[in-house]
Amino acid sequence: MKRLLLIISALAVAMSAEAKDYSISTPNTTLIISANSGQPLKFRYYGSRAEAADVRAAGRMVKYDAYPAYGPYCNQPYASLVKQADGDNASRLVVESVTQSCDAGLERLVVALRDVAHPTLLVRLNYSAYTDCDIVKMNAEYVNEGKKPVVLQKYMSAVLPIQSDNCVLMHLDGTTKNECNENIEPLTNGVRIISTQAGSQIAKYNNASFMLGLDGRLDEANCPVIAGTLIWMGNFHFEFHNTFMAKVPTLFMGGINPAASDYTLAAKSSLATPEMVFTYTTNGKGEASRTLHRWARHHQLLDGTKEREILLNSWEGVHFDTTEENLDGMIKDFAALGGEMFVVDDGWFGVKYPRNNAESSLGDWQVATSKLPNGIQPLINRTHNNGMKFGIWIEPEMVNVKSELYEKHPDWVLRHEGFEPSYGRGGGQMLLDLTNPKVQDFVFGVVDNLLTVYPDIYYIKWDNNMEMRNAQSQYLPKALQSNLQVDFTLAIEKILKRIRAKYPKVVIQLCASGGTRLNYGFMPYFQEMWTSDQTDAYHRILIQWGSLNFYPSNMLAAHVGSAYSKYTQRLMAIKFRFDVASMCRLGMEMVPAKLNAAEREYAKRAIAEYKTIRPVVQQGDLYRLISPYEGDKNFTSLMYVSEAKEKAVLFAYRHIMHEAMSDVIIRLQGLKADAKYRIREVAPEVDGKPVTISGKVISGRVLMQEGIVIPELVKRYTQNKPLGEVRATNDYRSVVLELTEVK
Repeated sequence: MKRLLLIISALAVAMSAEAKDYSISTPNTTLIISANSGQPLKFRYYGSRAEAADVRAAGRMVKYDAYPAYGPYCNQPYASLVKQADGDNASRLVVESVTQSCDAGLERLVVALRDVAHPTLLVRLNYSAYTDCDIVKMNAEYVNEGKKPVVLQKYMSAVLPIQSDNCVLMHLDGTTKNECNENIEPLTNGVRIISTQAGSQIAKYNNASFMLGLDGRLDEANCPVIAGTLIWMGNFHFEFHNTFMAKVPTLFMGGINPAASDYTLAAKSSLATPEMVFTYTTNGKGEASRTLHRWARHHQLLDGTKEREILLNSWEGVHFDTTEENLDGMIKDFAALGGEMFVVDDGWFGVKYPRNNAESSLGDWQVATSKLPNGIQPLINRTHNNGMKFGIWIEPEMVNVKSELYEKHPDWVLRHEGFEPSYGRGGGQMLLDLTNPKVQDFVFGVVDNLLTVYPDIYYIKWDNNMEMRNAQSQYLPKALQSNLQVDFTLAIEKILKRIRAKYPKVVIQLCASGGTRLNYGFMPYFQEMWTSDQTDAYHRILIQWGSLNFYPSNMLAAHVGSAYSKYTQRLMAIKFRFDVASMCRLGMEMVPAKLNAAEREYAKRAIAEYKTIRPVVQQGDLYRLISPYEGDKNFTSLMYVSEAKEKAVLFAYRHIMHEAMSDVIIRLQGLKADAKYRIREVAPEVDGKPVTISGKVISGRVLMQEGIVIPELVKRYTQNKPLGEVRATNDYRSVVLELTEVK
């Protein structure tokens, strides 16, 4: 009877009330919803900044449920599916209240939706808009006010109806050492799903970000674009419905992947879904990227406006051979090159089982005295004495079966009863069960103990070399096993919040066999991401180009590897390798002593030059000029421009030489048309002169409208001119130019 009265009451209110439009706005965009008490919430508009009356008069109002639930219209896409204690799973979510506020640089709308079929279920939809950048956020919070648990079977963060039946989708896919490939495809009739079930390596195959070109193309500067990214450290799920319905030709839904993740929500409890971030622009994918980058640096990425140091990581140089002698030489040699930080990677720990390969020792975070008999402190002292900061590698979420930790706590790992475990790296690696509070304390303790004993550690490289396998908790009861994926992710966040509460200033890099965790969910706790284990410079152009679509340059670590890539068997000159790594946060990944005299001199000069352009590269606005995915795919060019447009840095790369190659015109962007700019080549060839355009003064108008030609990019050598340790071929050439406004 109570349920019937509530339904009748809701209908009566609906009949007597008129729907009201509510809007939130960024500097250049507006989002509008329409609420009528007792009726489903309607999504109306997301686009250029406008008044609701103008949007309505222009016929641009969408007529679609803002958060459709599974129920009578079960044949249509739904964002919510909840199974009640009695097994019923049909819902009708209607507006109960709307709250609007503005504080802390955000305009907010909170809409409470009540399930009239099951009144103890409340869903709060949260919409927010930044007042300083063109970013809006959406998420949902499920509240079980009843006395019995309910099961969330689908619980999306965001629903975005789009008035376009001619959308082009761009997304990123890949795998380890081949991350973030840019894919562009038309949205055809049907449903396109992008998701991941990799768990602890959520970006290994697909990235939780996308762009949509709304008029059949996806240009850098001249088309309407919606870009989105999910702030979530766990499995994600995106749906793109191209339905050809007049009311909403294209529909997007995104959030937590519901696969194997029915979430039991206890009585009198709640679950907030992760935030989905959107930006809209009529100025192409370039402006969408720049907006995401500005938002990230100022609002999401830890220390996003601070410069990142140039570091040498020991991994590719010595791998597990982390002896005091090897590391001492690297410290001294890198300092002589102008380096700012030295990081000891894998191989420094393990007493009973010294870490000599990937088969043992994870979990045993004590110094391997057989390799470092004097401990870590002498390395820290030598690093400081050479004018640099010190960092160290850990992988605290993992354990090897061959370890003291596993011998003591075999119940601390994820594993299925009755099944042979599936192991990760080295054949014996397993994932610790982070849902267990004791394991959470242990992982926190790995960091806490290191920084307590060695307070001069400035930097930590936090690695994760295994996607989620054996996804069964020995801590959670069997009835709650399907909560594992979500609770595991929430546990990671809990640990990271605890670490940051005690150690807010330590710099931590996120690594997951490279870039397989690239997601904004981690970035309030990490200053940067190791973009990829792939250090082949040509391959890195593609990886960095893809990553920069959504993530800013100072978040992406890029290192100069050895001339010979063990992954691709390519040889590349030191200039090309430095020029590619300088596109993001510069570092090195080698033994400096193996460089010859000419290369050492060049590396010293290139590092010094990077320090001069670092403020623009790490904080400037990105403009993509020539894509490695388009045309003959033999050129790449991009540039960064300072906020005041008085400085810019241009990167240009030629890949493979062929007979028909001619000069390429590079049209710059983002400059002042009426200003004059002096051009200077940054770190020319090892034994060569600056390119011919270096030293010239050219107007911004000509640079942008007519462009420049750099003949040296397509120059064909007739002899093998020495370029350091690699004798020149006609492939893989590069130029970096600094532009400075002439006052």
